[in-house]
Amino acid sequence: MVKFSGKVVDINGQPVIGAVVEETGTKNISVTDIDGNFIIKAKSSSITVTVTFLGCVPKQVKLTEGTKEEITLIEETYKKQPSSSASSITIPVKDGISIEMVKVEGGTFMMGATPEMKNSWTEERPIHQVTLTNDYYIGKYEVTQSLWCALMDNNPSYFKGDNLPVEQVSWDDCQKFINKLNDITGRKFRLPTEAEWEYAARGGKKSRGYQYSGSNKISDVAWYSSNSEHKTQPVGLKLANELGLYDMSGNVDEWCFDRFGFYSALSQTNPLGADDGICRVYRGGSWEQTAGFCRSSDRSNYGTSKNRIYNLGFRLALSE
Repeated sequence: MVKFSGKVVDINGQPVIGAVVEETGTKNISVTDIDGNFIIKAKSSSITVTVTFLGCVPKQVKLTEGTKEEITLIEETYKKQPSSSASSITIPVKDGISIEMVKVEGGTFMMGATPEMKNSWTEERPIHQVTLTNDYYIGKYEVTQSLWCALMDNNPSYFKGDNLPVEQVSWDDCQKFINKLNDITGRKFRLPTEAEWEYAARGGKKSRGYQYSGSNKISDVAWYSSNSEHKTQPVGLKLANELGLYDMSGNVDEWCFDRFGFYSALSQTNPLGADDGICRVYRGGSWEQTAGFCRSSDRSNYGTSKNRIYNLGFRLALSE
């Protein structure tokens, strides 16, 4: 008999006690212990197991002899939450293409390298209180190549695909796109401010205090250097965050409105970034970067408004 071992955890990385691990198609089962660990024996050198726990989405995983698999279970309520449309709007644009925007209620939060943001950089400090007095909308997804091409009649992206995020677009390019979009829709689309971006990435008023946007386990929510296969991926394939936003961590970095400036410890209301400077902020980390760059507080400061990079795109914001 071959012995297989593993551990079952929730999206916060905490052990799930009493989860049932069953070899698919058999009655061979194991139950996780107080540390979430299990051992199951079988005749084959690799087996497929189904892991179940009350209130969670069942998960099938292939186990291989000699490896210990960590299996993450997702709550049913967490999985269903992003599909709620009560706080989102869909705006038609052109040729059957539309934009899905999610409402973010204004509020107060601590911006920067809060304790859960491990291995932070100088640019993320000091932590400071920020108040956003107005509600706003932010894109459910990063701007895709299909949306970009519908308005701009070109595709600057290095990696090509209708549902891939557009990249190799400068901050100035984004402004031209947004101007056209506003002319067509009659709306007031724009880039999110850096504070709006971070507040939304953290989950706004629904925040659960995760390190990444939607989870403490990066592979649940982000395409980054360890899982991206060295390229961008179609938007919306990973789990959404608490607000129902996808890919706020990883896939492509995202331009913000602000010029880069170092933080102050003073409280701020509706900050718009530095008054001058050549660098614009971008956020979120990307497919080619390590996990630390995908934290919700991480910020990049070396992009002028004319920079075009194959891991840099954007997400729209909309004033009410």
